[in-house]
Amino acid sequence: MPIYEYACQNCGHEFESLVRNDEKPRCPSCGRRRLSKKFSVPAAHTAASGPSCPARETGGCNVGDCGAAGCNLHGLA
Repeated sequence: MPIYEYACQNCGHEFESLVRNDEKPRCPSCGRRRLSKKFSVPAAHTAASGPSCPARETGGCNVGDCGAAGCNLHGLA
């Protein structure tokens, strides 16, 4: 079951909804069904993404982006 992103044409609220079969979701803010699907890119999940950080694996690193391109603590930025 895919998760779609919607924008309500009535109140402008943006939200995600898990859609089953031909189900028509309602806006959680105003309850209307006048929605437009937003363009979104599917997420690809992999077992490992980016270089590993030994400090992170032992619990010694508390940087949120540890091992990712945004981590400057370990010279990866």
